[in-house]
Amino acid sequence: MEVPLLVDDFLRRAAQVYADKTAVVDGDLRFTYGELTDRVNRLSNALLSLGVVQGDRVCILSPNSHFFLESFYATSQIGAILVPLNYRLSGPEHRYILDHAGVRAVLVDSEYTEVIDGIRGERDRVEFFISASEDGTPREGWLDWNELIIGVSTTPPPPPSPPINENDVVSINYTSGTTGRPKGVMLTHRNCYLNAYNMIAHLGIRHDDVELWTLPMFHCNGWGGVYALTGMGGTHVILRSVDAKTIYALIEREGVTFACMAPTVLRVILDYPDKSDHDLPSDVRFVLAGAPPPVAFIERLETELGWTFLQIYGLTETAPLLTVSHPDFHTERGAWARRARAGVPGIGVEVAILDDEGVPVPMDGETVGEICARSNVVFKGYYEQPDQTAVAIHDGYFHTGDLAVWDETRSVYIVDRKKDVIISGGENISSPEIEDVLYQHPSVVECAVIGIPHEKWGETPHALLVLKVGDSLTQDEAIAFCREHLAGFKCPTSVEILDALPRTATGKLQKFRLREKYWQGWERRVN
Repeated sequence: MEVPLLVDDFLRRAAQVYADKTAVVDGDLRFTYGELTDRVNRLSNALLSLGVVQGDRVCILSPNSHFFLESFYATSQIGAILVPLNYRLSGPEHRYILDHAGVRAVLVDSEYTEVIDGIRGERDRVEFFISASEDGTPREGWLDWNELIIGVSTTPPPPPSPPINENDVVSINYTSGTTGRPKGVMLTHRNCYLNAYNMIAHLGIRHDDVELWTLPMFHCNGWGGVYALTGMGGTHVILRSVDAKTIYALIEREGVTFACMAPTVLRVILDYPDKSDHDLPSDVRFVLAGAPPPVAFIERLETELGWTFLQIYGLTETAPLLTVSHPDFHTERGAWARRARAGVPGIGVEVAILDDEGVPVPMDGETVGEICARSNVVFKGYYEQPDQTAVAIHDGYFHTGDLAVWDETRSVYIVDRKKDVIISGGENISSPEIEDVLYQHPSVVECAVIGIPHEKWGETPHALLVLKVGDSLTQDEAIAFCREHLAGFKCPTSVEILDALPRTATGKLQKFRLREKYWQGWERRVN
């Protein structure tokens, strides 16, 4: 028997098995899985009553909230396609995505209705503007989320016609667009379903897990956590914004066992001065992705707090999980450096590291190639961008643009973005390796290493640092510190102190912006 793999299965199971268990904690609100399912069905019926049909794009702009969680399932079970918006983007950027995706209905948290009001009227494609607020205050010119769902039947929506196929698109997630217009990543039911299974298997998601949502739900569907945790009957603890005091209070009050985040959030948690004021659980798993974390962060997490660190690697285009680095692989004390690496392929994921000719590199810990992947989690393509899709998927692989080696444990060790390698005097230099050393300096809060032009060597490493408030660090001192840990040719030849580093709306470092001023007037640009 062949049954389509549909993400709605995860909520359907939770409603059947865990109907009376707490599904969502959002401020003072608590919903069981039975109540969550009822709200989802009501929203589905409300969208159907407005005329939303299979294949229509429905956008949501919201911080983490129970509304956001409801939207995933309410759209997918009627065959509509969810387009999560990054709330850190500007109005014109939102406008571009709404236009490009051909969005028909917009679901917006009341915190962001003014942002959308500022771009309304520029196009007439969007027909329905729905505002979600807990205070019940209606927004002029907006349909009200709660009023819509109160006024409809609680019965499950009728099945869409034609039936939903597992290869149908369930969401379009727009990338941050570091070098150009955002690209709409089309993820299918099958992509997200199998990614959720990999999360359950490799991250050990259980029925008794309580997840703190520090990761934005718009970010690749919360890395698939909206499906994986729901299917296992775990509890979603909603965090609208990152605040260390609130994070520790929720961990203590709700008995949090699991969280996914970027390294920048981990720093906020580690540097919170009042950790000792809280009675914290000991069985907490912190999953990081987005960038290789400084090794010092991992050591502090596990020694100071006693929590478990797990590293994953993936992209929006891979739903996202490709590899995982688990403590079981490196059990010896002091193996944090190896644990910070991307790790080994997940189940059902074939990872190849290929050279410029498309030939697999040897597993020698030295030969660098591009990470490429074959898997059912690889996306369907970029929405209405076939040329970009062909660049990303060819020769039977999805090409990530990330450079790596196979290390001594047969784990993927990422050395840089393909365009971020510093080639100095014919030597390839990994900027993350230098950055990892600089992060060990007690005065360094943030750092980035880029290649800048050099008459003799072609380019040399240049370090840009953000220091702790009140601290100072000279160029000579920073270079000397690097020389204590690195070969001489790898060390920065110059250092610059900045107030902040430019980042995208999803927190990714924009090295191309850092390079621009140094390469102006040069024939060769590293970009």
